[in-house]
Amino acid sequence: MPQGEHIELHRKRYGRRLDHEERMRKKEARSVKKRAAMAQRALGIKGKMFAKERAKEKATMRKTIAMHEERDKKHKADDGQKGSAVPAYLLEREQVERAKVLSNTIKQKRKEKAGKWEVPLPKVRPVAEDEMFKVLRTGKRKKKEWKRMVTKVTFVPPGFTRKPPKYERFIRPTGLRMNKAHVTHPELKATFQLEIIGVKKNPNGQAYTGLGVVTKGTIIEVNVSELGLVTPGGKVVWGKYAQVTNNPENDGCINAVLLV
Repeated sequence: MPQGEHIELHRKRYGRRLDHEERMRKKEARSVKKRAAMAQRALGIKGKMFAKERAKEKATMRKTIAMHEERDKKHKADDGQKGSAVPAYLLEREQVERAKVLSNTIKQKRKEKAGKWEVPLPKVRPVAEDEMFKVLRTGKRKKKEWKRMVTKVTFVPPGFTRKPPKYERFIRPTGLRMNKAHVTHPELKATFQLEIIGVKKNPNGQAYTGLGVVTKGTIIEVNVSELGLVTPGGKVVWGKYAQVTNNPENDGCINAVLLV
């Protein structure tokens, strides 16, 4: 084994601490004060470098906020050349056209990068860790408690292969795995059974997103090639996002609303 990889090996075998995400969140929350203290103390070339780096971060933040606040703009349509004759029936009318700043495709991509969706369920009840996982006792005397069984519905990719039992920390039961969802199109007012491509974001945290856990409010990506949706450029849309609107573990199926 190469030197210096013992930490990675231990993490691969036993996983992280159960409160790792919470500790990281608190550390990030404290980092603001730490950075402010550093900014006050830094002098000379170190202070200049710190200020330059902070200015770059602020510029990026401003761009992200501008992306969030993007709105449709209105402007008057050009009537051709200035001073050209206008028909009598158009004299009283003011021609206004709605001009979208960006095409829908680019806007959607930017919103994904900014982590923002206009979703049907903006707030959902957080799921506790005890409710999400069941502790499994292992070993000859059943003393070890490092394994967890996921008690919620999960999505597993088609070519998924389980790890050996010795290294598998999170067990996703076959009975709770689902690969199809009943997706409702809000404009067509019709429901389709579509295949799930992946779990984009679980509102309960990144750890659940990585495990593919599907709970109420989760953003999933579904295969909409059967619906015949096309982009403004004429290309067929293959994958689109949808938000889960029910509790799949209670209903035995995944119901979702397409985000259009």
